[in-house]
Amino acid sequence: MALKPIKAGTRLTGRVVVPGSPSYRAARMEYNRRISKFPRVIVFCRRTQDVINAVKWARERGVRLRVRSGRHSYEGFSTINGGIVIDVSAMNKVKVDRKNRVAYVQTGNPLARVYRKLWDKGVALPAGTAPDVGVAGLTLGGGIGLLSRKYGLTCDNLKQVKMVVASGRYGAKTIIANKKKNSDLFWASRGGGGGSFGIATRYTFRVRPIRTVSIYSITWKWRDLEKVFPAWQRWAPSVTNRLTSTIEVAAKQVGTIVSTGQLLGGAEELRRLIRPLLQVGTPVKVMVRTVPFIEATQFFAAGDLNLEPKFKITGAFGYKPLPPEGVRMIRDFLSKAPNKHATVWCQSLGGAGSAVSRVSPTATAYPHRKAETVYELSARWRNDKEQQRNIQWVKRFRKALRPYVVGDYVNFPDLGIKNWPKSYYGVNFARLKRVKQKYDPLNVFRFAQSIPVGKRSVRRLDKKKS
Repeated sequence: MALKPIKAGTRLTGRVVVPGSPSYRAARMEYNRRISKFPRVIVFCRRTQDVINAVKWARERGVRLRVRSGRHSYEGFSTINGGIVIDVSAMNKVKVDRKNRVAYVQTGNPLARVYRKLWDKGVALPAGTAPDVGVAGLTLGGGIGLLSRKYGLTCDNLKQVKMVVASGRYGAKTIIANKKKNSDLFWASRGGGGGSFGIATRYTFRVRPIRTVSIYSITWKWRDLEKVFPAWQRWAPSVTNRLTSTIEVAAKQVGTIVSTGQLLGGAEELRRLIRPLLQVGTPVKVMVRTVPFIEATQFFAAGDLNLEPKFKITGAFGYKPLPPEGVRMIRDFLSKAPNKHATVWCQSLGGAGSAVSRVSPTATAYPHRKAETVYELSARWRNDKEQQRNIQWVKRFRKALRPYVVGDYVNFPDLGIKNWPKSYYGVNFARLKRVKQKYDPLNVFRFAQSIPVGKRSVRRLDKKKS
């Protein structure tokens, strides 16, 4: 089905869904059910030309557009009321050149599919844990996961991006960005967040041979929090960079603290490495085993399944361990959590020769290279009447932790952060604005927290073309 063009306007191609279509309700849904918007049209692109046509169609008609891959934008930046959603999820080819350790991945792929396709060829990409997150946004914002300390962020393994960008007054075109061609856009595509410059359609990644890994899980009761959390914070950055770990503190109603991790090595070595954690508090459950890498991805994905459908999340980075008063803050807030679905989750990033911290904060758009940990504060609920209580709890929690943490991760966006450019991008924001002015001077790709264009350059371009 195609919408009727205006005069000689561009025609939409791909699978087009409009209000009234039987699949419209499912097509408009976001991963975060707190977000409920009603686009004028959703186009599921099957090839790059469909993406080009959709951008041209929107520009010719003055219709606002949004870009979508895995629907995981926590604040719903990938949907819009009354505009067009350009969805690339049907563009999901994966091709592996094992000899040259390179993978060509279309940006509609969910992460679980990428892991599986690469595993079939005996290789892996350092990436996240949520199985249905889109590889597009994950990569553009950085990409944090259980191989990060050894192999870097997902964006550190990106060699090239193919992107549809706006062209002229109403057009769109495809360009390639890598270290030699459009290198400034390539720089921005590694940590500058998704959706500000254009629509990524294909990535070229460096991949690594992989077979088995060892994983662990340790559970403590809540009363051990003030012993366990500081111990994990000291231990996680100091251990070998072949081991990346997490810790999650649940609401007091649940009453657990769980640390998990993955080692590029054997179970015996892992048991030895986690000994400092086992000596803290009273672990009630311990698991250590060696598994095929694909099984490990499923183990870490399990935490993202069967969650409450509506949520508010914010993030932050720890450049040093929380002091005792910071740990007490976690205890106090989780003691008064709005319900049992609230948590604090942390992952180790830096320290001990970490591949993340070896890269300069300005070498890519991702600035938080020297952080030892990343934090995610989350509240989840089902009924709308609980919404405000949960959102306010996250807001207050973020404010209380502010003296001890820095910024936020762009893939954990939070509309409540006033100075979000500094939080997400730090020293790199000015350069990101210059990239925006060059590749999207008319601000075609915009949303609440997109990289802005200076008003002057938009007016100047308008004058030139009128």
